[in-house]
Amino acid sequence: MKTVKENISNEIIIKNSRFITYIYRLTNNDIDTYLNEIKKLHPKATHYTYAYIYNNEGYSSDDNEPSGTAGRPMLNVLEKEDLNNILVITVRYFGGIKLGAGGLVRAYTKSVTETLKQEEFIYLEEGYKIKITFDYPEEKQINYILGENNIIEKQFNDKITYIANISKENINKIKYYEILEEIYIEKDA
Repeated sequence: MKTVKENISNEIIIKNSRFITYIYRLTNNDIDTYLNEIKKLHPKATHYTYAYIYNNEGYSSDDNEPSGTAGRPMLNVLEKEDLNNILVITVRYFGGIKLGAGGLVRAYTKSVTETLKQEEFIYLEEGYKIKITFDYPEEKQINYILGENNIIEKQFNDKITYIANISKENINKIKYYEILEEIYIEKDA
């Protein structure tokens, strides 16, 4: 399983219609935020279709295109590429020539596929977001197990408290943690 390294966009033109595809890496369920940004950026667009997979749950929207001709084909591309924690939004400016159902499916599929060709990927593994509280002498060992890049938040009081991401493989190497949620984390290549 993988996700995109960076957010990117790409534009293609098919029979005078502009298809502008935006790909976002999701770190939380912030889909509405991205959709609102795109709608502000393209206020005169005809359609804002999208598909996403977040924590292995997929969803798509045709945004008033004929049912099954936009969002579902976009989601199919994401599933075929074994992607997760990703959002794809395709903005369409209608060019005056109707594409038909098959033409729309091909256009939205091509738009996402062409954009993904420009992308770099990061591999993911199952893991957890945890909260762990420990004594100061354990800090070095905990930092080693978690890895500095996986520590989200640190608090230093009588004891140290971290909010961190950890792989399922490493969870048994530490004690006294609280699992906040199951997530997917970056895998060392």
